[in-house]
Amino acid sequence: MNRLNQIILASALAAISPATLLAQVSLPHFFSDHMVLQRERSAAIWGSGPAEVELTVSFKGSRIETQTGKDGSWRVEIETGPADSQGADLTIDSSGSKFTIKDVVVGEVWLASGQSNMAFTMNRIPEIEAVIAQADFPQLRMFNAATVTASEPQDDIAGEWTQCTPETAPGYSAVAFFFARKLHQDLNIPVGIIKTAWGGKPVETFTSREALNTLPGTKQLVDAVLAADATYDPAKAEVAYEARLERWEAARDAWKKKPANQRGRLTRKPASPKRPLNTEGKPGVLFDSMIHPFIGYTMKGAIWYQGEANAKPNAVPYDQTLPLMIRDWRQRWNDEFSFYFVQLANFRQPSSEPGTPDAWALLQDRMRQILDTTPKTGMAVINDVGEAGDIHPKNKKAPGERLARWALAKDYGRNLVFSGPLFQAAEATDGTMRVTFRQIGEGLKSRDGKPLQRFEIAGKNRTWHWADARIVGDAVIVSSAQVERPIAVRYAWAANPAGANLVNSEGLPTSVFRSDNWKDVESQVDRSASKALTERRALAAEMKALNARREKLDRKSPEFKSLNKKRLELLAKFRKLAPASPAAPATKGVQ
Repeated sequence: MNRLNQIILASALAAISPATLLAQVSLPHFFSDHMVLQRERSAAIWGSGPAEVELTVSFKGSRIETQTGKDGSWRVEIETGPADSQGADLTIDSSGSKFTIKDVVVGEVWLASGQSNMAFTMNRIPEIEAVIAQADFPQLRMFNAATVTASEPQDDIAGEWTQCTPETAPGYSAVAFFFARKLHQDLNIPVGIIKTAWGGKPVETFTSREALNTLPGTKQLVDAVLAADATYDPAKAEVAYEARLERWEAARDAWKKKPANQRGRLTRKPASPKRPLNTEGKPGVLFDSMIHPFIGYTMKGAIWYQGEANAKPNAVPYDQTLPLMIRDWRQRWNDEFSFYFVQLANFRQPSSEPGTPDAWALLQDRMRQILDTTPKTGMAVINDVGEAGDIHPKNKKAPGERLARWALAKDYGRNLVFSGPLFQAAEATDGTMRVTFRQIGEGLKSRDGKPLQRFEIAGKNRTWHWADARIVGDAVIVSSAQVERPIAVRYAWAANPAGANLVNSEGLPTSVFRSDNWKDVESQVDRSASKALTERRALAAEMKALNARREKLDRKSPEFKSLNKKRLELLAKFRKLAPASPAAPATKGVQ
């Protein structure tokens, strides 16, 4: 900067009062009153303000001086020291004016994310009213992030830190609350949770598109949403939406006319159209809006409850997509923080046949395998707390406290059994399968005292049979009179393995597992048929819009003829995409 520019800048800054300068300094919402800073670390604090202005950030005797950049951004790292429940002020000074963040405590910070079972709040569980009434933990704090979308990475997100009281606890994530309460009570230090979750969303939306592009399966998802975004026509989308809404309203009116005991469930009202890159659930969208703002916040680790939206046939394998997201987050934080997740709960009606393909069980097992492929991960097994008819089990204490077991053992040095039994090895011997496990504590047992259930084995013909199973020492011996020479064994292989009862000495349940890698675990779905149906619906909506415009025109006008030609072209495409008629059944006795 030359001398003249320096004089001009100095004159301009002199004309601005210190209070005005400080008023222009801004921080993300999560740097605010009642926040929790990670203990014994250099905690990052950042924000923006006028360009090239001197700032001083102070906290508990530590004082860091910095200057905003040419773009106004600034960032410091301040030493936090040991855990401290005495709230202190964090101040930002500029030219004699001071901005203060009040009641800042030092303890353990965890990010909680995922879909609806992580977003599920305490006030939705009538059975824990007494827990809420006693939830007076001023050193347990939670930042509840807003549910928002964005088409590009954001630096801030709405929300606020609150202290846990009977008044604030009802709005807390139930899983995150029970996790944090366990840590707070066992460690006797402040615990802060940053909750950023949205129900019904797949893992890909919480992952950056840059990371998704490195995996072939997820790159296809990114390519699809980018292509849809490039051709997105708001006017056409609105026409299609109006058509869907009209059909829904007709269905709703018909539904209302039925007797209450015959109505069934009304379909969900169509959502207003959105640009694909700004639609919740699409690849990278919630990463941009709900994860990116927090990148760099100094923390101990993350807890995760998600997977329901990915438990479907032909999905990109979860043991690829979740590790991809974990690596993505760790690289962006530049921190190999701990990452603990909840395995999906038992759900749907119990199965009764062995060897049944099940996308839910497959995803559960792929979650288990992540423990061996991705460092510093842990998994809370909860196949004993689910509900057949509800994807949102009301027991959130078990997953929260089971996640806390992993943290207490791995991050805080507590000597405890931190998981249910996890498959270690299976060995074929003397017509049986001998199965060993990790995390058995003082030994294996049956939860209910009954014979072990939900084991199945198969031989070379790959036909599965229910098996007898008995505990011998630290192993389970599995056999079946129908399988002379077994070579593979599975346990709890079902969305709802009713009767599964193998636990360890702590009563923690055994995870689903399989010793084989056969391809019989997943039903195949014809994706082309689904894509064709989507295209036919879009064409139908477009033709309906054209018909509405034609009705207002003179049939002899050039515009009418043009629209009619376009309609015929669309109709031809519509018919071409029609599913093939099923072949007529052969007459008995005729070849």
